[in-house]
Amino acid sequence: MYGDEATIRRILTELGDTWAVVGLSANRRRAAYGVAQVLQRYGKRIVPVHPKAEAVHGEQGYASLADIPFEVDVVDVFVNSELAGAVADEAVTKGAKAVWFQLGVVDEAAHERARAAGLGMVMDRCPAIEIPLLS
Repeated sequence: MYGDEATIRRILTELGDTWAVVGLSANRRRAAYGVAQVLQRYGKRIVPVHPKAEAVHGEQGYASLADIPFEVDVVDVFVNSELAGAVADEAVTKGAKAVWFQLGVVDEAAHERARAAGLGMVMDRCPAIEIPLLS
């Protein structure tokens, strides 16, 4: 397990409602598209982060975390495990409070770096599965 229940609850309920979703595009067939919809339903502001910088679910997209001109609370990562560590490091630089690696995204060194930097960190879990369980 790469995210204890207390950390999951804290990220979903206490650390803020602005979620940068890295890998989110307008492609409805991708998991990120549906997960972002669920997050919005639960009151989260989603910020699409994708090289195409597409608007998704009514929110302006950005090509990178660094391009977002406002604070981000949580960085939700939908990229391959090989790329996820760099995104976690960018989240630390951006000043995010937490990083969430989606199902199948695992990088133990990035997990340790994010935690050492004081961020909440969950790996190989999905917030769209976890958030309904909180009520």
